[in-house]
Amino acid sequence: MSRCILYHSHSGTTRRIAKKVKVACGGDLIEVMPQKKYNALTVYVLGGYRAMKGRQDPIEQKKIDVAGYDMVVLGTPVWAGKPTPATNAAIAALQGCEGKKAIIFATCGGKPGETLDIMKKALEAKGVKVIGVYIFTKNDLSDGKRLNELIVRVNASMTE
Repeated sequence: MSRCILYHSHSGTTRRIAKKVKVACGGDLIEVMPQKKYNALTVYVLGGYRAMKGRQDPIEQKKIDVAGYDMVVLGTPVWAGKPTPATNAAIAALQGCEGKKAIIFATCGGKPGETLDIMKKALEAKGVKVIGVYIFTKNDLSDGKRLNELIVRVNASMTE
């Protein structure tokens, strides 16, 4: 059984978690790359606004074909209580995902808002069964317990 770890990361936090999942569980790592990156100011003003509105930013990958995988692990930062515009675009770009399982995670400084619910609904609308959701706050990143829970769930899901 195969899996891919698909993620968008602005500051590097989500990338670090995705890479740790890959090391512990295997699979292909796919970073969602926006065509135009936000800077320190525009990420909060423009990026946060676009996230609040549920918008999509153009990404490098026009299509993200996951037909060859049994599972997708999808991670995003939280911007204004929502998934990033690049993450929204990545979900829209998914192809070959119907009938697949997914585990989703979000990284945030405090509260994830509606992020995981939005991602779950968007994936389910594409025929994906979300079997796990994980939030990583600043505290979760420092103690490693939550990361271990995610890794255990990803590995266990491959035998289900």
